[in-house]
Amino acid sequence: MKATLLRSEDYTRAPWKNGGGIFTDIADAYRKDAPQKNWDSLLWRFASTPIVAPGPFSHMPGIDRLQMVVGGRGLVLKAPTQEFDEREPFTTVRFTGEMEIVTALEEGPVEVVNLMARRGAAEIDLVALREPGTRLLAAGTHLVYAARGDCRIRLDGEEFLLSHADTLKVELAAASQLALMSGLAVLGSIRPVG
Repeated sequence: MKATLLRSEDYTRAPWKNGGGIFTDIADAYRKDAPQKNWDSLLWRFASTPIVAPGPFSHMPGIDRLQMVVGGRGLVLKAPTQEFDEREPFTTVRFTGEMEIVTALEEGPVEVVNLMARRGAAEIDLVALREPGTRLLAAGTHLVYAARGDCRIRLDGEEFLLSHADTLKVELAAASQLALMSGLAVLGSIRPVG
């Protein structure tokens, strides 16, 4: 097990792919053989972003996306054939980067976290940890994000205190037990394929 505490003040910021806003890059991975880190070489990314006005999502062919509102409420994603309801915070929605999506904000700006991965390179999951309790983590990379205030977690007997918006990045070669002891966290999980 390798655990790395990622402090919110060290996160980087970059424009959305379509230039419509700014995201905060929390953690990511790129193909090792890629000459540069860009959207074409991206394997996965975990990021947060404010959505302050209705508008289109970036077109991201070959990318699977998970999203969750962590601040504010009332977000709906509208695609030509369906809607993704995120009106209630900490609801996970899954969609593909090819979908034409436009946001609707029913109650003002929101803050969301996104976990995205190149299709076929990784399987991803995004869940809210709202109540103290334990869960089994499979081998892979896991990101525990302190979504509201501070949170305390225990991993294989070691305790970690995360300040608001900090993230614990956990790389596991084998299954492990994670316990949320206090606070509210978002857990993003990435399992390589193949």
